[in-house]
Amino acid sequence: MLVLIYFAVAFAASLALTPVCRALAHRYGFVAKPKLDRWHKRPTALFGGVAIAAVTLGLGLTLGLQPTVTPLLVTAAMIAAFGLVDDAISLKASTKLIAQVTAASALLLFGFRLQWLDSMVGDAMLTLFWIVGITNAFNLLDNMDGLCAGTALIAGTVLLIDLIGNPALAGPALYLAGLLGATAGFLVYNVYPASIFMGDTGSLLLGLNLAAVSLIANGSDAQGRSGLLSVVAAPVLPLLVPIFDTTLVTALRVLSGRSPSQGGRDHSSHRLVAVGLSEPRAVATLWMLAAAGGMIAIIFRRTGGGWAPIAGGGFLLAMIIFGVYLARVRVYDDADLAMLKGETLTPVIANFMYKRRVAEVLLDLCLIPLAYYTAYRLRFEGPLFGPNYPQFLQSLPVVLAAQLIALFIVGGYRGTWRYFGMMDAVVFGKGVIAGTVAAQLVVLYLYRFENYSRSVFVIDAIVLLLLLSATRASFRLVGEFVLRRTNAGRRVLIYGTTGASQATIREAFGPEVMLKIVGYIDDDPLKKGIRVGGYAVVGNSSDLLEILRRREVDCVVINTSLLDAGLLQSVERICRDHDIELLRLQLHLRRLSAVS
Repeated sequence: MLVLIYFAVAFAASLALTPVCRALAHRYGFVAKPKLDRWHKRPTALFGGVAIAAVTLGLGLTLGLQPTVTPLLVTAAMIAAFGLVDDAISLKASTKLIAQVTAASALLLFGFRLQWLDSMVGDAMLTLFWIVGITNAFNLLDNMDGLCAGTALIAGTVLLIDLIGNPALAGPALYLAGLLGATAGFLVYNVYPASIFMGDTGSLLLGLNLAAVSLIANGSDAQGRSGLLSVVAAPVLPLLVPIFDTTLVTALRVLSGRSPSQGGRDHSSHRLVAVGLSEPRAVATLWMLAAAGGMIAIIFRRTGGGWAPIAGGGFLLAMIIFGVYLARVRVYDDADLAMLKGETLTPVIANFMYKRRVAEVLLDLCLIPLAYYTAYRLRFEGPLFGPNYPQFLQSLPVVLAAQLIALFIVGGYRGTWRYFGMMDAVVFGKGVIAGTVAAQLVVLYLYRFENYSRSVFVIDAIVLLLLLSATRASFRLVGEFVLRRTNAGRRVLIYGTTGASQATIREAFGPEVMLKIVGYIDDDPLKKGIRVGGYAVVGNSSDLLEILRRREVDCVVINTSLLDAGLLQSVERICRDHDIELLRLQLHLRRLSAVS
């Protein structure tokens, strides 16, 4: 109950103080001005972080000098003061790093530890890296309206749930509740379109505090959780979105020959907008991913084993694939990138993409054990899993090698993710079946199949096929999902359902052209209302002419050789009059050519 009171008081105070900070920022000229490497397009007030810091520190002082709260207050005041100076005079990246290391060192002095390593020196250095990394991650995440504050609210709520369950940590729980309330009050003015930014004062404060609180939450029950995976996952998953964004941006900037500390419009949120999402939807997508990571973190903290590794591993792989998808999105024109770098685009990224086959093998090195572990969990539930775990470890190398070799032999690494289809799934099915049979034969030869279950291999084959198909189809699925929820792209209406496939049509337009398929036209009355490749048959020839007159599409693709000459002339005339592109798919040439 007291936690709710602290949250409510902080929310109300921040709600009242933020407009005051906004007015002062405008009065004295402390505004963020639009730049090439920044996303916003109009001058926006800074110092929103001042409201968050003032409310948080003010409520924190009411808790007294508790040993678990005092370090948070001291370091928060340090980093907020530095952030305020940075907002006012814009310090160098190296200076910001020194300030972050100083605050992290102070937390180390107060006894904050990750407790990931037995070595005190190693764990201290890893803790230092964790605090500085998370602090900087939230600083980088503050790149779109509401993103940083909303993500901090989600991650902080997950950490607060864990703190509430421990009476010994009532002080940090109340402090965190105040921080979250202050952030929520600020977020009211920071959602799209934002009238105020938090600046470095707020982003550094949020990053440092959440990094520190995650160490408190992790340390409170680290001894009660078994396994390194559980200990590592508990603090990482709630903060996975800022970690993901920072890793993606840093890697791509290094590969493109830019400094990681240099600003830019190449964050995950910007890439989501580049593929067609609106700013609010892009931010909401990252919020949902943060919430998903937080939910899995709660599972880890509550169980530490069982299905938690499967959920965590699956989510982590999904985030990696999502990152690869975003990395392929073009966010800069060559001229803009050259202006940012002062030189032309380095070919490192292009060369790196040719290594995708290696990346596929590395992905399968994760998918195969994940599927096999899942099969054992499904077959031996509860207390039965423990006695059978040695057999899982003993046979895992056999299964891993057999499946990889089988997939290579059947051609599983020759396909293209972008155009993954049913025949590709059939190829994977052949490989999985061959690998499963081979693995069973080897286990029979080596261990005489003693204490092994045949049903485990059947379940493993099913799960592995689903994982392989899902990961390979992910690029196509994500692209379709995003495209159907945006107004971006060329609106295309396809006449004929029995010609070339959607993949062929998209490939003929070229990879740089974003197509938004409106639907199909077919004169067969039995096909009215059915779906082809996920898109509906919206009408017949008469409907086609009416759609063209209303200018509801940008392009018509003739995907059949059976077309009435009179209808074709009518379509040509309407397209010419309404400036609609008309293209015919020459099936025997597999290319597009202009009709008019």
